[in-house]
Amino acid sequence: MAKKSMLARNAKRQKMVQRFAAKRAALKKTIASPQSSDEERQAAMSKLKKLPRDSSPVRIRNRCAITGRPNGVYRKFGLGRNKLREQTMDGNIPGVRKASW
Repeated sequence: MAKKSMLARNAKRQKMVQRFAAKRAALKKTIASPQSSDEERQAAMSKLKKLPRDSSPVRIRNRCAITGRPNGVYRKFGLGRNKLREQTMDGNIPGVRKASW
């Protein structure tokens, strides 16, 4: 089980990403737009820099939904490799079963 503080920190980051998503997208659109002038682009870049670091989606860590394990997490299921195996063996994940050939 992951430390509660790490799980809380990741949850806080997820909330902050959602809160600043629209603002961040608008600034990035201005920066990428060929119609915007150099002054507008510079202003948008400085505003983007002033946003909180944790509002960037890159800082979110994929963690297991059950244990909070940071490594060995399958994106498709949102579970760590150990819990994915347990859930698969119990038949709790539809359409997934142990390979045998």
